[in-house]
Amino acid sequence: MVDFAYAQGAPGAAGPGPLMTMFPFVIILVIMYFMVFRPQQKKQKEHQEMLNKLKRNDEVMTSGGIYGKVFEIKDQVVTLEIASNVRIRVNRAQIATVTTADKAPAKDGKD
Repeated sequence: MVDFAYAQGAPGAAGPGPLMTMFPFVIILVIMYFMVFRPQQKKQKEHQEMLNKLKRNDEVMTSGGIYGKVFEIKDQVVTLEIASNVRIRVNRAQIATVTTADKAPAKDGKD
C-alpha cells in the first residue's frame, strides 16, 4: 500500500489586533466631534446667550420669518409688536435673531 502524504499549508497570517480594528472608528468619531457636534454646541450656546440678553424694544426675527419689536418678556413667552397695536406671543426659543440692538460700533483699530 502506498501512503499519501498530505502537505500542510503554512499557518495563516494573523489578522490585525482588536486595537487596530477599532482605530479607524475612533478616528471617524473624533473627526465627527470636531466637525459636527462641537460647532453645533457652540451655535446653540450663542443662541441661548442671545435669548438671555433679549430686552424690550429690540427688533427681532422669529424662526417663522416674522419681524417685530419686543413688547414684553416673560419666562418662556415673548410678546412682539408686529404693527401698530398688533401684538403676538411667541415662544422665547423661536426668536431666531436680533436684527437691531444697542451695540457699540466696532473699532477698526486704524487711527
